[in-house]
Amino acid sequence: MSKINIFALGGLGENGKNMYIVEVDSKIFILDAGMKYPDIDMYGVDGVIPNIDYLIEHKNNIEGIFVSHGHEDHIGATTYLLKKLSTRIYGTHFTISIIESMLIENKMNVSDYKLYRINANKVLTFGNVTVSFFNTTHSIPESIGICISTHDGNIVYSTDFNFGASANGTYQTTFDKITDLGKSKVLALLTESINAGAIGRITNDSVLEYNYNSILNQDYKRIIVGAFSTDLIRIQKIIDLSVAASRKIGIISSNNELIIDVAIKSNYLRIPPSCYIDYQKIANSPSGKEETAKMENVVLIVTGYRNEPYNALVHMAIGEDTSLKLNPFDKVILMCPPVPGTERTTTEAINTLCKYDADLTIFDKGVLRSAHASPEDLKMMYAMVKPEYIIPIKGEYRHMYEQSLVAKEAGFDQNHIILKDNGEVISFVNGKLVENETIIKTGDIFIDGSSVGVVDKTVIEERTTLAEEGVIFIYGTVDLRSRKLVGKISLSTRGLSYSFSEEELTAALGGLMERIINNALVKKSWSLDSVTNLLASELQKYVVRYLRHRPIIVPVILEIK
Repeated sequence: MSKINIFALGGLGENGKNMYIVEVDSKIFILDAGMKYPDIDMYGVDGVIPNIDYLIEHKNNIEGIFVSHGHEDHIGATTYLLKKLSTRIYGTHFTISIIESMLIENKMNVSDYKLYRINANKVLTFGNVTVSFFNTTHSIPESIGICISTHDGNIVYSTDFNFGASANGTYQTTFDKITDLGKSKVLALLTESINAGAIGRITNDSVLEYNYNSILNQDYKRIIVGAFSTDLIRIQKIIDLSVAASRKIGIISSNNELIIDVAIKSNYLRIPPSCYIDYQKIANSPSGKEETAKMENVVLIVTGYRNEPYNALVHMAIGEDTSLKLNPFDKVILMCPPVPGTERTTTEAINTLCKYDADLTIFDKGVLRSAHASPEDLKMMYAMVKPEYIIPIKGEYRHMYEQSLVAKEAGFDQNHIILKDNGEVISFVNGKLVENETIIKTGDIFIDGSSVGVVDKTVIEERTTLAEEGVIFIYGTVDLRSRKLVGKISLSTRGLSYSFSEEELTAALGGLMERIINNALVKKSWSLDSVTNLLASELQKYVVRYLRHRPIIVPVILEIK
């Protein structure tokens, strides 16, 4: 008999930052370590990862990090964790290969870390707890589900999956292993919610194949396809259909696309050598643009994250790309539906492509099947696993709520469907659900360039104010020997609009600044910091009152003797 705690440090009520914790007595099992992309108002932030203070405090109890697949929202925080925690990471060959590339990119020595490759047949033992795995179908090779087995039952973690019947090879689900789980007691199933509310989505690639083959059969010399680099199963489908139509294949990717790089080098993205064009080599040659202009009977796949494929195609359309210029005779296909937060950018990109006469076809969600579990997929998973409790994970709260409705339709009692927020703990004692009001500290750690965790919410708030309200710099010079304000007070603004002249604003703020400084100079002690802080506070009150704006005020006082 044991005590089991389950909670999330990230991934509940949000898109990304997936990190789930299962504690069995004193043993801690970390399921995924992801990041999320910043919101549109997180100026200058490159990524967001979970707060791991709890794991640092209990680092001696950690058995390892078990990663389900190689997408950034599930492995993007691993390099940060490894800098803070000396622990093992378990994943499939492809996933570990991506993590190794991430370590190298972050100038970390791969041999210094404990990375273990597993497969669906591997069983790991940690005292009275075992961990096993099963293959799932997703948009990336070697995606897995994870089962943590205890004396009180199994905890099954199955995120980012679908039961696509056409999947094969490194994408194929091991249905026998999933049904075997249902033959023993499954205490709880943690499964994704991102597509739980989808109704009427197509369940196979037949529509994609028909539409793409129709384009292949036309007399286009060059077909340029925009795709997400994370969507390898769909990229492979485009490659296979293109090769069958006797087309050459070239991949256009940015230098930091680890997934594409690893997939090609490790043969997870298979292109027959006779059909492969080393596009990057041609593009980097002195006559690159001339060579690409002469290409015929080719399919060029432009890959990237979020809005990167759109940006790359826009550069090609307007002539800013150094290696390729789109022409009206090219066929451009977009099979990368906008991800949340990028809709405006992608819409502008599409408008630009149309403005430059691109022959554009968009494959939307009516053509592209989802890589995530539909309501029917979830019901099928419930039927095979037969869990006592359903714990919806991964997605905004509305997605998790939608999965709770799916579970009710599947016959689960409301009391056996557990909706939680990050940090809230679900506890089982001797196999029974018990109340636990413990709240684990969670939160966001911001990645800003090479800095991790240095950027806090105050900095983000200041950047937001700068973007929305602007900034006022006001300058003055103080002679500390004569205790006088000397020279003229000057002012400059950035990103601020007002209906009167800068001279009027300078006169108004300058007068207030002069009075505050003169009052401070007559005192026995002079503190530059205290005077600067007082100026910022009083000047902003004035500006808010008269401009109806709240810009950042930056007083700059030069001291001379």
